[in-house]
Amino acid sequence: MLDGGLATALEGRGHTLGSALWSAQLLMEDPEAIREVHLAYLHAGADCITSSSYQASFEGFADVGLTEEEAASVLRRSSHIALSARDEFMRGIGSGTGRPAPLVAASVGPYGAYLADGSEYNGRYGINTATLAGFHRRRLGVLATTGVDVIACETIPRLDEVEILLDILEEHPSTFAWVSVSCRDGQSLSDGSSFEHVVRLCSGRPQVAAVGVNCTEPRYLAELMARASEITDLPLIAYPNSGESYDAENKDWVGRAAGAEWLSAVCDSLRAGACVVGGCCRIGPESIEELRRVVEGRHWMLGVSE
Repeated sequence: MLDGGLATALEGRGHTLGSALWSAQLLMEDPEAIREVHLAYLHAGADCITSSSYQASFEGFADVGLTEEEAASVLRRSSHIALSARDEFMRGIGSGTGRPAPLVAASVGPYGAYLADGSEYNGRYGINTATLAGFHRRRLGVLATTGVDVIACETIPRLDEVEILLDILEEHPSTFAWVSVSCRDGQSLSDGSSFEHVVRLCSGRPQVAAVGVNCTEPRYLAELMARASEITDLPLIAYPNSGESYDAENKDWVGRAAGAEWLSAVCDSLRAGACVVGGCCRIGPESIEELRRVVEGRHWMLGVSE
């Protein structure tokens, strides 16, 4: 069980995230707020929390005046906050519950997250391969040394970006990662590439711990998981958004939230082969708590109602 949207929970607590750094801004201004959200998701039932580094990058921090050394320090802080929240949670629940220590994943978002223009949902960056590789190499290199359990390469909209991340991962042979792409329908990444192609690529890489989709409309989950389950033995991961669409110009979410359909879609993904589930944008701790209850009760095997 994964957590939900970090920015969603922060905004729900009254924080304004209007800068290009999004939730990463609070790594510098209010790290305690991030720690509190990590704890909220752990208490909601998450077995894995994801660091606040999704939109953090050397380039983004340079734009606000940080040196390279300062940027690296802030990136490391994102992992340390999550790790300390996990440790505090385990101390709080006591050693007698038998609950395994939750995992901590360091988030590696796509290049489009740095651009903050919505291009993580279409992959149209306007840069060359060398620039894209350099962007990811520096950040992943720092995060891989922070003691997290896994790297979360998430919301990746382009096939070539997946390939670049997989190659960089090989430069850190003791590091494992999951690869999660954003999809525009039940068979294609946001850039139109084949989802099945991504699954096959990941299946051939021993450092890939899981493969799947996130920040994708819930209605596409089951088909995507069914396609993946036919061609890989890797654990399948699915953590959709609320079903709304991001308006990059106005920096807001538009459309209708899936509501109860979100929970039903995640359960459908479990029946289709997913074994790691959670939420993404617009999904908060309350939804994760409800999903945890349904999954633990095995209600997803027949339906979400009790």
